[in-house]
Amino acid sequence: MTNGKLIVFSAPSGSGKTTIVKHLLTQNNLPLAFSVSATTRAPRPNETDGKDYYFLSVDEFKSKIENDHFLEWEEVYPNQFYGTLKSELERLWAEGKTVLFDIDVAGGLAIKTQFPKETLAIFVQPPTFELLVQRLSDRSTEGEQALAKRIAKAPRELEQAANFDVILVNDTLDLALRQAITLADNFINQQS
Repeated sequence: MTNGKLIVFSAPSGSGKTTIVKHLLTQNNLPLAFSVSATTRAPRPNETDGKDYYFLSVDEFKSKIENDHFLEWEEVYPNQFYGTLKSELERLWAEGKTVLFDIDVAGGLAIKTQFPKETLAIFVQPPTFELLVQRLSDRSTEGEQALAKRIAKAPRELEQAANFDVILVNDTLDLALRQAITLADNFINQQS
């Protein structure tokens, strides 16, 4: 695999990392391409296979694990897997793109460990835990049980912030978006 650059955005669910990543992808002056993760969870309304995620059955996902097709993967909840396919990185690097990730905290750290020099790892932090819980509740994308799991996992993820290269506090969205553009632009344009 020929290594290119990677920019990882990780955070607890509800921190705003997906909003930031989607905004970065609209910046035509940045040579970014989104790494589509694989998952075994069911698609949410308006999610498209191959664009938002590669939706796989548990058996398909486990087969890819056995055949070493993943750069990183995690069983986030019982039989709910997420992972990054090696083929996704190869495809995007072949296009000359910097690969942009919207990924959970464990996955982000796994990528940083495998590609320490090629990766800018950014932790998106909510201003307060209470605001994070409010954001998760307000988005109404999942049932009470799934929401409770995400809230329970958040404190452990927040403890990992110091292991990232940059902590981007998402208090005011416009400011966080501008800061993300600056971070990405500086990283892409720095000489290796």
